[in-house]
Amino acid sequence: MRLKHSLLVVPVMGMAVPALAHTGGHAASGLVDGFAHPFGGLDHLLAMVAVGLFAAALGGRARWAVPATFASMMLVGGIIGFMSIEIPAVETGIAFSVIVFGAVLATGTRCVISVAMMLAGIFAIFHGHAHGAEMPMEAAAGLYCLGFASATILLHGVGLAVGTALSHRQMIHRWAGAGISIAGLVLSLS
Repeated sequence: MRLKHSLLVVPVMGMAVPALAHTGGHAASGLVDGFAHPFGGLDHLLAMVAVGLFAAALGGRARWAVPATFASMMLVGGIIGFMSIEIPAVETGIAFSVIVFGAVLATGTRCVISVAMMLAGIFAIFHGHAHGAEMPMEAAAGLYCLGFASATILLHGVGLAVGTALSHRQMIHRWAGAGISIAGLVLSLS
């Protein structure tokens, strides 16, 4: 019963925060605004939880290395974004990250940690760019980055916890991946 309630936490958290992820310039600032950004977009939410699930599925060092790589490279992408340096197809890259992470989970694909870290790092740049490009003018960049990095780490932790709890139930893990991937497809078409 606890697992069922735990699985409901992520969608409820996503609904509780106003949809601020892709509005481009609301008038909040700093830490709170940065923290809210990943929760305001289903694409960010799904990808970040999927990274945690992926890391849990790989196990070992991947449990910390894959999420740490994502968070670090997301900060790099954030800096690129708030410096107004363009990266082509950011929204497509974000949607593709959801599709790919979901597909990897759905198929039970295993890979070496370096490949998993590379995959996480590349996709994290797109997510970070979106966060940085949409930073409000009034926000302190350092606090804003700390906010979205903290939210990302929290979401990775949710994915790790759920993935660990479901480690003995591979079929549920795969169905969750399929759902994430399908959601990514739907998001990429909208």
